Amino acid sequence: MKTIVAFFKLVRWPNLVFIVLTQVLFCYCFIEPLHKLGVNTYRDIASYALLITLSVLIAAAGNIINDYFDLNIDLVNKPSKLVIDKTIKRRWAIIWHLVLSAAGVVISFYLDFKAHTFWVGLSTLLCVLLLFGYSASLKKKFLIGNVLISCLTSWVIVIVFLWYINSFYCTTCTNSELASMDRSLFKFSILYASFSFIISLIREVVKDIEDMVGDAKYGSKTLPIVWGISATKVFVAVWIVVLIAALTILQFYVLQFHWWLSIAYCALFIITPLVVILQKLYKAHTTAHYHQLSTLVKVVMFTGILSMLFFRLYS
Repeated sequence: MKTIVAFFKLVRWPNLVFIVLTQVLFCYCFIEPLHKLGVNTYRDIASYALLITLSVLIAAAGNIINDYFDLNIDLVNKPSKLVIDKTIKRRWAIIWHLVLSAAGVVISFYLDFKAHTFWVGLSTLLCVLLLFGYSASLKKKFLIGNVLISCLTSWVIVIVFLWYINSFYCTTCTNSELASMDRSLFKFSILYASFSFIISLIREVVKDIEDMVGDAKYGSKTLPIVWGISATKVFVAVWIVVLIAALTILQFYVLQFHWWLSIAYCALFIITPLVVILQKLYKAHTTAHYHQLSTLVKVVMFTGILSMLFFRLYS
């Protein structure tokens, strides 16, 4: 039982649940409502379940290999949270990484074969290689690792969009109407993928400040180590302000549809917490403060993804 608990801790199961929630909500809120308009898709539920499964497998494998390469740094930054070499041996961590990665890649090529596509397997294989490269070296590079993880976070949504795009058919719709639905799906995807990218970038940089001591000891060149904490705070603050401004402008756009509940939700549970994070960022000066900020950013990621439900409510 201890080993099982350690394994779920190693793969960071809350993050995996978040991936499942994101992809299920995207389908439920943006794809399912089209059925009421007489629109169907060539993609079946079983295949979509496999798409979610491969996303989880690749993310789990990435988390394992990340902890494997971060062992020495984690001994400094968070020794009480270590799993590798404490409960799970290094060789088993590598084995699990390879097994989960291979399973995800096999599923992805199966989906390509079944759906007559070519990009799922290749993109999944690329994600595996990028996650390995990130863990082995890129995360120690200036800003590169942060941007890479943010891109992979937004990929969780982009892959769903690519899976469904151009897969709709309707006996009562014109080609222009189907094209309009594809454009709408593209807009929703860009909206949430951009949100995921920015909020993930903010969190990754905040985590770099939190882990600065261990990172510096082992030669990492992360943003706070190269620029210093003050300049890094400014970098994070700028992205928070950009996100607040974009969300505020979006609410003014939504006003024309009278989506009052959606506007209230966004103001109270997304924009307001971001303002609080901005204030706390200015005052933060200890590792505990930055850990709290990282947790708050994660909460905003959660509330932001949950906002998809309003599109289902008003559809």
